[in-house]
Amino acid sequence: MRGQEEIDKKQYQVLFFKERLIPCVLGAVIGDCLGVPVEFKDREYLKKNPILEMVGYGTYNQPKGTWSDDSSLTFILMESLISGYDVSHIANNMIRFIDDGFWTPYGEVFDIGNVTRESLNRYKNGVSVFECGGKGAFDNGNGAIMRIMPLVFYFGKDFSFGIKNKITEEVTRITHAHPRSILGSYIYIELLQNLFANMDKGLAYKEMQIYIRKSYSDYPFKDELQNYNNILEGNLYEIKEADIKSSGYVVDTLEASIWAFLTTNSYKEAVLKAVNLGGDTDTIAFITGSLAGIYYKMDQIPIEWMDQITKKDEILNLCHRFIESLIK
Repeated sequence: MRGQEEIDKKQYQVLFFKERLIPCVLGAVIGDCLGVPVEFKDREYLKKNPILEMVGYGTYNQPKGTWSDDSSLTFILMESLISGYDVSHIANNMIRFIDDGFWTPYGEVFDIGNVTRESLNRYKNGVSVFECGGKGAFDNGNGAIMRIMPLVFYFGKDFSFGIKNKITEEVTRITHAHPRSILGSYIYIELLQNLFANMDKGLAYKEMQIYIRKSYSDYPFKDELQNYNNILEGNLYEIKEADIKSSGYVVDTLEASIWAFLTTNSYKEAVLKAVNLGGDTDTIAFITGSLAGIYYKMDQIPIEWMDQITKKDEILNLCHRFIESLIK
């Protein structure tokens, strides 16, 4: 009986992770694909020419269903975590992305943020993985939060506050070492973890606010909390669209993504609202898609969009391998 109980437990764990991880990953990747063709288009342009379905070409002249560095670096983190946590291994695989096109749609990089590239170049040239990330106030782009989502599943329910903090900070610092970016990762991870636990999205948002304000009220994050006031104080979903910025700045990206998730009632509505904000469309729709995907699950993700994802079967294989590595 004990052997059967262990088999049943493992099957339950696999199902538990599949129900959450696969829609979170595919939901994010679809958001990325929707955003790639119109990255840097402004809101007024998209008001007149809204994205309603997946399209191709545009900004980077890439075929329909092409994902960007957001997805690539997320896959690289998943691939690395399958072997266990090793921050240097993660950074080495990120170098493979730049140099060899590892986990790119078509074998070469067509989009990467400046801070990410500069940080990885420092690492490649011998700077420690703990020191290579951008530390300045102007190094607070969204290049860390866009790739950190797999940590939610790696943590599961078994990691202490200290270990969760340490790993989240280390993975963020590979490229973005300023406290503002690290705090942004904590906010995103905490909200995702609440959704992972099947909380209602309103409760997940409120619990995240309480947790972040309580847990990060000391140096070096105390002075950074005010930068996230729109997210952490009051109700972000009450802010008008005109007051939502959709740039690549980590604070703007998180605000826009969480706002698009909170002010909509379906996966499709959320990612389309995110894309049509304009600006850094691929990353904002990617993060919105991860939140909406884990919350609404597979049933709400349009099958025709899933079928258009480049290398969909390889992505699903990675998801299954990652899940297997998580089951103890």
